[in-house]
Amino acid sequence: MKLLYYSPASYGGIADYAHEQANALVDLGIDVILLTTPKYQTGRGEKYKVVPILWEITLTQPLPHKLLKTIYSSSVILNNFTQLANFIERHNFQYVVLGSYVEYLAPLWSGRLRRLVKKGVVFAAIVHDPVRDFVVGPRWWHRWSIACGYSFLSQAFVHESINLDTVRPMPQLQTTVIPHGIYHFADANKSRQQIRASLNLPLDAKVMLAFGHIRDNKNLDLVIRAMVYFPDLYIVVAGQEQSLAQRPVAFYQELAQTLGVAERCRWEIRFIPDTEIGNFFVATDITILTYSSIFHSASGVLNTAINYRQPCLASSGESSFRSVIQKYDLGIWVEPDDVDAIVKGIKKIVENPPNPQWERYFQENSWFLNAKIVLHSFQTNVQLLFNL
Repeated sequence: MKLLYYSPASYGGIADYAHEQANALVDLGIDVILLTTPKYQTGRGEKYKVVPILWEITLTQPLPHKLLKTIYSSSVILNNFTQLANFIERHNFQYVVLGSYVEYLAPLWSGRLRRLVKKGVVFAAIVHDPVRDFVVGPRWWHRWSIACGYSFLSQAFVHESINLDTVRPMPQLQTTVIPHGIYHFADANKSRQQIRASLNLPLDAKVMLAFGHIRDNKNLDLVIRAMVYFPDLYIVVAGQEQSLAQRPVAFYQELAQTLGVAERCRWEIRFIPDTEIGNFFVATDITILTYSSIFHSASGVLNTAINYRQPCLASSGESSFRSVIQKYDLGIWVEPDDVDAIVKGIKKIVENPPNPQWERYFQENSWFLNAKIVLHSFQTNVQLLFNL
């Protein structure tokens, strides 16, 4: 079986997910070709073939005007889906997985994929964020785009049972729950004492870690406000700013200065290479995952923290993220968007830490099981087509 995996994400949780899932599919005997960008990270033990022909949506230098940014990002989306369709036709792929569901500009690019479906191509997508409430343009366009984004799919893979809002009936679409495996990164290459010394952190202090992209819905500002109540608590913020549309890191640094907690904050504002990720988790005690109520997705940072067996302080809207934390006791859950709740959560996790069911999580949320369900769904779908 030959499978084309479309993933324009160069780095971050979606790219890491694609890497792990593609490797697991190869282990089941599938020939996987990953269509991605030239900036996609390789050298991580890829068992699949990488074809880096997609355009990169993230620019090294920001464009001076919002309209130019919109034009550029739109051209990237349209180009990449054109490249996808061309590659399918040139190499006669029957099975295609989209590394994440996307509806942006779908009325402009989905028609060609629907025509490929009529020729026997089977499309599936990993729906990491099933609640599509980020509206771009008029609402009627947003709703039409969501429908078009689902219109050519035979399978929608989700991480928790949900009735997807597809806008209009999609009788061809099956929704299948798959587990979210952990991200396997290297062990720390320095001791806890060495890393803490390099970050100027006391050896005996409790240290929180805010890891990954810096964006508004992670509520880092509320965590900084909560630090006022814990004079011996430190935080390490490690990751990049997500985009110009989000509050810059300077906002959080100024807030920490104003509140008098700046001396207990460490800022590593940069892309964190895979070889360094383990160092940050080994040096800290608690992963901060205080997403806002509008967050309904899974969390790549959670599945990185689990790899290093680090408990978390967490919040979000209804999501698979919330379900797995509570099911496996992976951390302390607090109500989202509430400083007082975060204060109580920090006090609880410091004084009465949870007892996470790490081994149970590993067994029930493996990439092997993830890939096995994906493969079975394709085989079932093909059988249904033959029976029609």
